[in-house]
Amino acid sequence: MPLVRIEVQRGRSSEELRKLADVIQEVMEEVFAAPRGDRYQVLTEHPVGHVIVADSGLGFHRTDKVVVLQIFHQGRSVEQKTAAYEQLALRLDKECGLSPEDLVVCMVENDRSDWSFGEGRAQFLTGEL
Repeated sequence: MPLVRIEVQRGRSSEELRKLADVIQEVMEEVFAAPRGDRYQVLTEHPVGHVIVADSGLGFHRTDKVVVLQIFHQGRSVEQKTAAYEQLALRLDKECGLSPEDLVVCMVENDRSDWSFGEGRAQFLTGEL
């Protein structure tokens, strides 16, 4: 199960934020092989001007609607990662009106020993998961 951090600047309604999170979760399940209903997302709103994302020389024109995703995961292939990048850009554009230029995604890989889901145990290691 991936853990997704969603970083946005203030200015979206509660409904817009929920739709954004829902579309991201759908892509995680459909493309990134997250188990259905296994949802771990942290959505943080920042004051305008507190998310600074340059274009890295690519000629992108970012707006105040920029979204930065950090996806913590284990064992996804390069194909799954590239499919997730593509589908996130396509679906968030189509369903949320987010320009693909306003989407930045960073994958952070870890392993089974890096997770505890509560009670001070590493459930992947103990066999509970």
